[in-house]
Amino acid sequence: MTDPADSDKPGASPVPEYMPNTAQTQADKGPGATQNKVSGEPEAIGWERATLEKLAFASLHEQRLARRWRNFVRLAWLVFLIAVAWFGFDQSNTTKNVTTPHTAVVDIKGEIASGNEASAELILSSVRAAFEDAGAQAVVLLINSPGGSPVQAGIVNDEIRRLKVLHNKPVYAVVEESCASAAYYIAVAADKIYVDKASIVGSIGVLMDGFGFTGLMEKLGVERRLMTAGENKGFLDPFSPQTERQREYAQAMLNQIHQQFITAVKTGRGTRLKEDADTFSGLFWSGQQAIELGLADQLGSIDYVAREVVKAEEIIDYTRRDNVAERLVKRFGAALGAAVVQATQSSAALR
Repeated sequence: MTDPADSDKPGASPVPEYMPNTAQTQADKGPGATQNKVSGEPEAIGWERATLEKLAFASLHEQRLARRWRNFVRLAWLVFLIAVAWFGFDQSNTTKNVTTPHTAVVDIKGEIASGNEASAELILSSVRAAFEDAGAQAVVLLINSPGGSPVQAGIVNDEIRRLKVLHNKPVYAVVEESCASAAYYIAVAADKIYVDKASIVGSIGVLMDGFGFTGLMEKLGVERRLMTAGENKGFLDPFSPQTERQREYAQAMLNQIHQQFITAVKTGRGTRLKEDADTFSGLFWSGQQAIELGLADQLGSIDYVAREVVKAEEIIDYTRRDNVAERLVKRFGAALGAAVVQATQSSAALR
């Protein structure tokens, strides 16, 4: 036990009047909160601040990356649109002006239908350019098509026959794999038809197809509620029964279109056609059989026709195809039109 009087003795250590309880102080600051010797603030508070700073910097970094990516995508789209515009302008200003003798070729490939590459619009645009070129010694239709619209084919057939007379140039059809139905409708406008021995030729007929679901709906207990103004407005509706009168009407229309097709074939082939019971039945034949039946003239490829028939070995392609810019514009226009129709369409639509 220390005597208070001993503090006055020389060399004695002074006794502080108050000594804080270290354990109690640490408890007041909370568990694990040690004091930072430099800043004097609890280390737990410093750790939280450092974590928040890291999170803030990470968020800013992500925002900068996202902004750079958006700018890159916008720049890429801009470059793409400029390239498309340039390519489209370049294609639209590219015209053939070949004065040396050559064979003009127009491709007819795929389904013959409005909006396709084998549409009457594109085929005739190509054919007219070929006829109008002074260097073109003849126009060759290079055909590889299973058929399509009789309307589109009829338009092409009529115009080719008119252009032949107007420009006094021969027209030849060269068949690759297939020349059937509407494609053959176009081919008979040519002066001669050349085929490969294995080509598919013919199918001189017309069809109208669809489905009927009335029996299935009855089994499923589904009721068709169709309201029309006009007794035949629901004609050929797949969910309604077909009447005998409607069937006869449709058949009469098909027979009429078929007769138009037959007339075009007879006009184009003339006395070369060896007609029998199967000629206009819708059957198709190989190229070799087509020659025997008078549906085609002889075997020959595009090179053969250019070299041996036209006597102009240089082949120039006049086929007009939609360039990248035109396809994009058409797709954009179709999408925009569909959106407008959908936006304005009422629940009780009239068709």
